[in-house]
Amino acid sequence: MPVDILRFNTCGSVDDGKSTLIGRLLYDSKSLMEDQLEALERSADITGGGQINLANLTDGLRAEREQGITIDVAYRYFATPRRKFIIADTPGHVQYTRNMVTGASLSNLSIILVDARTGVIEQSRRHTALAALLRIPHLVVAVNKMDLVGWSEARFLEIRAQFEEFLPRLAIKDVKFIPLSALNGDNVVEPSKHTPWYAGPTLLGHLESVHIASDWNLSGFRFPVQWVNRPNNPTNHELHDFRGFSGQIAGGIVRPGQKVIALPAGIATTVKQIWTYDGPVAEAFCPQSVTLVLNHDIDISRGSMLIGLEDLPGASSDLHAEICWMHPRALQSGKKYFLKHTTQTVQVAVTEITHRLNLSTFDAEPGPAELAVNDLGQIRLRAAKPLVFDGYATNRLTGSFILIEPGTNATVAAGMLHPPREVVKAENGDYVI
Repeated sequence: MPVDILRFNTCGSVDDGKSTLIGRLLYDSKSLMEDQLEALERSADITGGGQINLANLTDGLRAEREQGITIDVAYRYFATPRRKFIIADTPGHVQYTRNMVTGASLSNLSIILVDARTGVIEQSRRHTALAALLRIPHLVVAVNKMDLVGWSEARFLEIRAQFEEFLPRLAIKDVKFIPLSALNGDNVVEPSKHTPWYAGPTLLGHLESVHIASDWNLSGFRFPVQWVNRPNNPTNHELHDFRGFSGQIAGGIVRPGQKVIALPAGIATTVKQIWTYDGPVAEAFCPQSVTLVLNHDIDISRGSMLIGLEDLPGASSDLHAEICWMHPRALQSGKKYFLKHTTQTVQVAVTEITHRLNLSTFDAEPGPAELAVNDLGQIRLRAAKPLVFDGYATNRLTGSFILIEPGTNATVAAGMLHPPREVVKAENGDYVI
């Protein structure tokens, strides 16, 4: 099974307590180094009563500390005896929607924080819609600052009902509601004595137990080639003629003897060996990084993709995608960009902006003239050559891309591909796209 690492992000409106919640998780789970604890205690941000400001563990930019908000995406790592974790603390302000999309793009789980006093607001709906758009499979609604509403069960149930009004439109299947106080630690790592009416797990308990093994796509083998591994070591006869293809498995499982197709060459071959840092293995799976040795010498390089025969991907030059526009200069139809998909880069032209997504109402606004910074919308692209891809809903790795502005090399958009209309076809023993 895949390595049991849970990637999750926190999001919510300004002052909902995202950074404080992460600080509390790290502090109460004893995941802080001694020098980090000493730095917190020496910090000028120590509040009255000697209570340290846990938000400083993730609010690393000077501007963030001065304003008391999260601007950049901060990553933190910790582990418990049951699981390893990678946390992305993403900004809550609408101005930094693009940062939230970046931090959440590879998450297994998203924590939506809601202030118990204000309940569901526009940003709560926006972040939930973004989590659904990014196909994050697990969602936790953390109703924070419950201590400021007297630990009212009625208020907690009211906020839950507000969410349940619009959740069916977003097709998120796994949603957990947890009442807590990040500042005081109630229901974060240890159960709270203030919520006898709540019988569910603590936040950490849920993070440790949520099932993520099936989140990765293990049904269709996908292997974008990152580089050709040729050690050319004349002193080692085993490495002198070694030729392998290195990269990260983007989907499925691979074993020696398995038949694969090299695209875009369209040539079928079989896997001879699978190498990892620790040596050869009997099988490998998404998202491991490996080197594959094939039984035939075929001409493939970075940008090629090895795929399994059991589930063929799509192939097309005409692309339909959802995007988050990230650049101050608006996107307009007719503009040309570089599109980076897995390990290859191709030139594309924007042929149509079909609609802009209203994240407050979840409605599509058809025919916009442009997409401004932080807008989410649907576009059509024409690529200079066919891409081999899956729909983002099927495979988040082979169904995603970024757009790069020529000249400046600035990343201007992140995109999620719709399912392809055509798949790779067999023709005279070879496979064509």
